[in-house]
Amino acid sequence: MRPVVLLNIVGLTPRQVGEHTPRIRDLAAAGSGPSPLKGVLPAVTCSAQATLLTGLLPQDHGVVGNGWFHRDTGEIRFWLQSNRLIAGEKIYEAARKKNPRFTCAKMFWWFNQGAEVDWSVTPKPHYGADGSKVFDVQSWPGELGAELEGRIGKFPFFSFWGPKSGLPSSEWIAKASADVIRQHKPTLTLVYLPHLDYDHQRFGPGNPALLREIDACAGLVIDAARQIGASVAIVSEYGIAPVSRALFPNRLLRQQKWLSVRGGPFGEVLDPFESKAFAVVDHQVAHVYVRDKASVSAVADRLREMGTPVAGAERKAIGLDCERAGDIVLLAPRDAWFAYDYWLDDRRAPDFARTVDIHRKPGYDPRELFAVAGAGPKVARRLIQKKLGMRYLMDVVPLDASIVKGSHGLEAADNADGPVWISSERSPKPAAMTEVKAEILKMMRL
Repeated sequence: MRPVVLLNIVGLTPRQVGEHTPRIRDLAAAGSGPSPLKGVLPAVTCSAQATLLTGLLPQDHGVVGNGWFHRDTGEIRFWLQSNRLIAGEKIYEAARKKNPRFTCAKMFWWFNQGAEVDWSVTPKPHYGADGSKVFDVQSWPGELGAELEGRIGKFPFFSFWGPKSGLPSSEWIAKASADVIRQHKPTLTLVYLPHLDYDHQRFGPGNPALLREIDACAGLVIDAARQIGASVAIVSEYGIAPVSRALFPNRLLRQQKWLSVRGGPFGEVLDPFESKAFAVVDHQVAHVYVRDKASVSAVADRLREMGTPVAGAERKAIGLDCERAGDIVLLAPRDAWFAYDYWLDDRRAPDFARTVDIHRKPGYDPRELFAVAGAGPKVARRLIQKKLGMRYLMDVVPLDASIVKGSHGLEAADNADGPVWISSERSPKPAAMTEVKAEILKMMRL
């Protein structure tokens, strides 16, 4: 076996590899790439990572987005972490079958919980009975996270997601991954670096400073890989496309009396049980669930003003013909993204709409990357409330959807702006994300 490090640099595209990414560019020059990599639909983190791990399309591995509607429980759940949600044989399972001496480290890739790997680290807060939350990482073995934080400092959780998202989290992941590579010498190390994702969604793609920063992070991992004689492969899940507007499919469905809400003291909440149709949005793709299958055609026709609806068996052509997917998969126009908002009056918005709350929102919300103007004093007051043991709401996220300037989810209009493949080896290049698993196994000589 030969050790391999697989770097997942979110948002990196073939077009971006060049003068601002000298470490990545030199790796490609000595090996192969940067080459376009055909991605999956939806082009979002969880679906892409599940495909990279299994070689299967979303309709086969079942991860149809960063979240979906669970028809058996009637819940919309985003960002679940169980490895068992992925159907199909993962790369670390296939490798261990081929050689029992195979070892794997999974650093901040999704679906870490329960994964059959030897070392893993993933963000995971602690939740108190009083509603409080303490940010932390979860690791396997259990002491690994504490050991890493003892050597390189506390994981900067607030820079991993939310208004303060930025470079420190990717720097920490890169340093921790380099540490694990040197200390444990895994056969396969999976590393997730999210830095490009943040400001490219906030302000749109094309900032050279961000490319230089993520290149330096990648360099830390590349250096560690070379020290143990490992090959390096770099992939990305998608490229970020510029957008100029938000669309609101749930508001349209509510205006048609298809979507129902439950009013209450904390604002209106989407009611999946009473709704005839509702959308679970995920960047530029929305899964629309329709209670009465005889109504699918009528709902799809009404949604055409929002984008391109793909319904029923036609979903197979886009790789999303499975039970977890919406009865209708709605694809946004290229210059737009879908917001989850279902309320018609901001005064009735749920209290979580103005907070960073990735688990209660029935859709992905990039506005969590922003803070309302003048948020500083409000944050200070909330922190005082926290220290005094009072209940508090960190309500600093804006409702204005026009502020988002970058999104993803669709197939790239130009291959140069989509996912990328780079390898330190001059081996055949995988043309599609579904081929990466097989290529990595070959690189490991398995």
